Amino acid sequence: MSTQEQETKKEKKSKKSQKKKGSLRVKLTLIYMTLLAVTVIVLVAANVLFLDQAYLIRKENVLVETFEKIAEANENDELDDEDFVRQMEITSSKNDVSVIVLNSSYEELYSTGAGADMLIQQFQEVMFGDPENSVEIVSDEEAGYTIERVTDKRRKTGDYLVLRGSLDENNSVMLRIAMESLKESAAISMRFTVAAGIICLIAGTILIFFITKSITSPILKISEISKRMAALDFDAKYEKKGNGRENEIDLLGGHMNELSLALETSISELKTANNEMKLDIDRKEQIEMMRTDFLSNVSHELKTPIALIQGYAEGLQESVNDDAESRNFYCEVIIDEADKMNRMVRKLLTLNQLEFGSNEITMARFDICGLISQVVSSMSIMLQQDDISASFDCRGPVYVWADEYKVEEILTNYMSNAIHHIGGEKIIRIFLTRGADSVRISVFNTGTPIPEEDLPRLWEKFYKVDKSHSRQYGGSGIGLSIVKAIMDAFHQQCGVINHEDGVEFWFELDTKVQSDISDPGEIQES
Repeated sequence: MSTQEQETKKEKKSKKSQKKKGSLRVKLTLIYMTLLAVTVIVLVAANVLFLDQAYLIRKENVLVETFEKIAEANENDELDDEDFVRQMEITSSKNDVSVIVLNSSYEELYSTGAGADMLIQQFQEVMFGDPENSVEIVSDEEAGYTIERVTDKRRKTGDYLVLRGSLDENNSVMLRIAMESLKESAAISMRFTVAAGIICLIAGTILIFFITKSITSPILKISEISKRMAALDFDAKYEKKGNGRENEIDLLGGHMNELSLALETSISELKTANNEMKLDIDRKEQIEMMRTDFLSNVSHELKTPIALIQGYAEGLQESVNDDAESRNFYCEVIIDEADKMNRMVRKLLTLNQLEFGSNEITMARFDICGLISQVVSSMSIMLQQDDISASFDCRGPVYVWADEYKVEEILTNYMSNAIHHIGGEKIIRIFLTRGADSVRISVFNTGTPIPEEDLPRLWEKFYKVDKSHSRQYGGSGIGLSIVKAIMDAFHQQCGVINHEDGVEFWFELDTKVQSDISDPGEIQES
């Protein structure tokens, strides 16, 4: 593996790690872990700082409550009562309290817990003091008792919490609780708190990690939807899970769906408007180009006839030739050139109307064979003048759908081109080729084939193949452009085919109604 590939792999791994660290799920888990850990630490610190004192206060309260019960029993002379004895035994057992009641002669009247002799001896040591013991007064009350913390160094039995007090003028009482049990309880509580805290921390972390998935999953889904929306993909939609009440994330998802729909609609409208604007721009550019070409070609085509008319008119004015024959020739040239300009202007107007869609196309059903016969008959004089043989064989009527006058113009253009460019045996042949739903009309003339490089440009305005003889028959290069414009309006095809002995021009027409020919309002039955 190359160094660059290793660096790329490390970079991807680093980005993936940073993404995980920055995820909401990990952050929520870390926050919960921190709060839980702080809680555990606070509990442990509270145990260390305050648990012993809390236990001591609790045991002091137990000693005071027990003393008050004994004082009440002594006042009511119930120290020997069975109910009192049973109650003291329960209290002594439950709270680990040793009790002894003595008279003025230090004789036992009542005792529980440890042996009476030891309690009497400890009572005397507490009362009169013992240098072997350490005594710390915890509470010295005016209620007739004193609470002390005593360390029995002589017997090494540990510390005790001792309450000693007077019941009346003759009787005294001493209550004792071993402090060792307090320390043991505190230690147990501490260990339990630490263990429970650690268990809660681990279990809570695992639990919150899985619980946060229910929060982060819909957020990640919304994030993915927004990412797809940024890429203009509006198919993704947020789907709420469950049938419960909507929460804040569900509301956000619903708003994201509404935003997606609104953006999709707006972008669709914007694209439509943008597309229409592009079409308008293209159309304007096309119109401007057509206008420029039109002016250029018209000025070029009109330049020669205008110059001729001007020249011959000046000749007549200056009486260059005074004889009548010359004047008639000059007048014929002027009339001929003016007629050519007139025909060219009419053709240009027709072509302009066809290209801009302002020339109405009236679709009708008619016999194409009859129309071809009429066109051939009308041009018979031109055919006879040039000794041209024209043949057309059509068996029976063939009905087509088209604009009859526009089709006549196409046939006239094809026949005129054939007559002017005919050669060889001087034969023009018109024939039909039937298709399933259409018919092809072809006009063939013998002569020299059209150069292959000129074929694609034949349908352009003012384009002429034979430029040296173009004025011999008055051709303007517009006729085939008109044919192409008419066929485009019909939504049909036209073309040219070279043969060894001549050229074939063709066009196709429908033999039945086609829904895409034109608008329904433009079709009229003849």
